[in-house]
Amino acid sequence: MVNANDIKNGMTILFEDSLYMVLEFSHVKPGKGAAFVKAKLRNLRTGSIVEKTFNSSIKLEKAMISKRNMQYLYSSGDIYNFMNMETYEQIELSKDQIGDDAKFLKDGINVDITFYEGEMLGISLPDKIEYTITHTEPAVKGNTTNNALKDAELENGLMIRVPLFIQEGERVLVTTSDGKYDSRA
Repeated sequence: MVNANDIKNGMTILFEDSLYMVLEFSHVKPGKGAAFVKAKLRNLRTGSIVEKTFNSSIKLEKAMISKRNMQYLYSSGDIYNFMNMETYEQIELSKDQIGDDAKFLKDGINVDITFYEGEMLGISLPDKIEYTITHTEPAVKGNTTNNALKDAELENGLMIRVPLFIQEGERVLVTTSDGKYDSRA
């Protein structure tokens, strides 16, 4: 158990039979009345974000989650296969369990899979992933406006916008938080 005054960003708590991660919190001390804690929480099972207010004297149950580093092997339909590189144990996750992160997966990439008491909660991708450009139109001479972008297709089929100077076959870094071009690799 942890006091509501002691919660921190990134902490996981069990509250009202749901598992939450603390995204933001603030201590509020009004002129009248008791102090309280306002927190923005992400439900780790559904992904929804809620704001909760806790009386500063309330005790919250801290949830112990574990992360395992695993390598993505391949997909078969809507089933994605991962392997623990230490024990060589393999697990299968459905597209529903992975969610939107599935579009960033490519063979051999390492991800952290989060578990709570044996229940798989989700995957954590690296901040940036390196991909090869498989198709893009050549730059048009004279089209040099600031920050001009063109469409490009990556090796995993994902479409992104890249600067005009990027050519087919080049390796680029893509930010997984927003799916945008970051830089050349």
